Amino acid sequence: MKQWLTGIEGAVLAMAALRIFSGSVEIIAALIMLYLNDAKKALVVNGMLAFVGPTVLIVTMSIGILSVAQELSFLKLFFLVLGIGCIFIAIFK
Repeated sequence: MKQWLTGIEGAVLAMAALRIFSGSVEIIAALIMLYLNDAKKALVVNGMLAFVGPTVLIVTMSIGILSVAQELSFLKLFFLVLGIGCIFIAIFK
């Protein structure tokens, strides 16, 4: 197990840890909604989740881009950033 963990790239480990954290927050929020059993309170909890999702997306993408930026040509990096920009436009519009 220890050898497996040392073989994982640091950026990949950070990205996976953020996704595990995000998923855990989503599950906890769902359980809180069930516990509260009120649509108005559930909407408040859901509103809080609206902040967590895009934040984790931005941080995870930033870690990934920084880790591969040295290996990509400028043109490929441009198209990568352009694609991410399209994702953000779709999310926020």
